[in-house]
Amino acid sequence: MNGNCNGRGGIGCVESEYIRRHHTHDDLADHQCSSALVKHIKAPVQLVWSLVRRFDQPQKYKPFISRCVVLGNLEIGSLREVDVRSGLPATTSTERLELLDDDEHILSIRIVGGDHRLKNYSSIISLHPEIIDGRPGTLVIESFVVDVPDGNTKDETCYFVEALIKCNLKSLADVSEHLAVQDRTEPIDCM
Repeated sequence: MNGNCNGRGGIGCVESEYIRRHHTHDDLADHQCSSALVKHIKAPVQLVWSLVRRFDQPQKYKPFISRCVVLGNLEIGSLREVDVRSGLPATTSTERLELLDDDEHILSIRIVGGDHRLKNYSSIISLHPEIIDGRPGTLVIESFVVDVPDGNTKDETCYFVEALIKCNLKSLADVSEHLAVQDRTEPIDCM
């Protein structure tokens, strides 16, 4: 890391360290793109994690998913069949649970099938406690790697996937913050 970590204009030192530690994808091939996105949510990490960790119910906060059926038990290697809402260039996706770490708050999935153009897609989402406006908050980082489809550029592919993730993260924030307000979490004394 360099000494130029002021947090302005994107990802700061703390986020960079979490990405380095938790968001390692296999070596990127020439025909792949990758990115990491950050979202600060005004809700405690335990509340946000209770939504994210539900591999069997991603539709609780992901607006593009209409239905999800898990095949087998909820464990590493489990598959889920996801139905995608109309408006996207897909109708189904088959996804495998790669990692579910309740202690570190990390979830990783890999897309293994479906009628879409996201080939060799994998993502990692990690949650980290932080204080926002004197209250418990959550730093969420989601990274991905995916093949660039024929006829598309890396920039186009990354832009498309980033737009989907940004929408999912905004929805996760909206749902989490709504639940946190209902829970009336007390401020933390920062002394």
